[in-house]
Amino acid sequence: MDVTIQGLATALPDHELPQDLVRQAAQRVLGPKFENFERLIPSFEQAGIGRRWSVAPLEWFERPHGWADRNHVYLEGTRKMFRDAATAALERAGWRADEVDVVITVSSTGIATPTLEAQLADCMGFRSDVMRVPVFGLGCAGGISGLAIAARLAQAQPGAKVLLVVVEACTPSFRSDRLQKADIIATVLFGDGAAAACLSTDSVRRGAEPRLSMKAEHQHMWPDTLGIMGWEVNDDGLGVIFDRSIPGFAAEHFAPAVDGALAAAGLERADIDRFVCHPGGAKVVQAIETALDLPPDSLDAERAVLHDCGNMSAPTALFVLERVLAAGQTGRMLTCALGPGFTASFAVLERAE
Repeated sequence: MDVTIQGLATALPDHELPQDLVRQAAQRVLGPKFENFERLIPSFEQAGIGRRWSVAPLEWFERPHGWADRNHVYLEGTRKMFRDAATAALERAGWRADEVDVVITVSSTGIATPTLEAQLADCMGFRSDVMRVPVFGLGCAGGISGLAIAARLAQAQPGAKVLLVVVEACTPSFRSDRLQKADIIATVLFGDGAAAACLSTDSVRRGAEPRLSMKAEHQHMWPDTLGIMGWEVNDDGLGVIFDRSIPGFAAEHFAPAVDGALAAAGLERADIDRFVCHPGGAKVVQAIETALDLPPDSLDAERAVLHDCGNMSAPTALFVLERVLAAGQTGRMLTCALGPGFTASFAVLERAE
């Protein structure tokens, strides 16, 4: 029994941060502290990012903050993005919030207990018996892994309505105290955003969204790679782990993982009409095109999302999927993302003509 995505929507926070203003702020804050900062300034131009969106205004980042401040900003921003993305996805699916049977919340950039879907249950209108499934720690792979979790829960309860919300506020984790290159690269790349999807095996669709079926999902985790991506937990907040080897690792190891995911679904690369990838950065997008022998600039929607929104971690791949679908893409698609673990997450989707 096929699981279909019956509504897909995205949301951004209120504060637009053009890349040139981010660079100028980084020069003021980090330049005097980081002796090699000037060498990294070209990264702001080479990252393929024109702007990103943040839960905090630019001036917030010019003052020091501890855990409490950072998490407060995370909670305020993610609650709003959760509500905006979930409401839009429900509208596109033609669902009411009180019809939702399962809510999955994916987020790795802050701490919420009670979790976000509980905090928003009353204003959203969820039932008191809705199943809550909060998921933490998947990082950039969280959007695609979230689709896989949602699909399995929908298959386990045929006819159930499953709402997936993927929301990240990366920017409050900006650090000016550690003075590590990873912190500057994170300043170059990361923004905030949310995506939501409605999934069910119910074939009666009320919304106007074209039929998009989940055909298969797969994960691949490489051994001895825990240090490539993740968080360090420090007294002042979360500290990003973002190894410089990621583009090279993707160029070397991504294609075999793709082939393994497709083989598990009884498919080959030639069966895929469009690869839909998480754009971790300009170099990562290029590495994926090279690894998969795709024509140059094939991943145009990935570059467009990166330019307009930056790397938002988990929801970014769903932003790309939304753009690909809006452009009229049909046929079989493989969505994919790399995240902590070090893990590749995949989902095979099919959209009818």
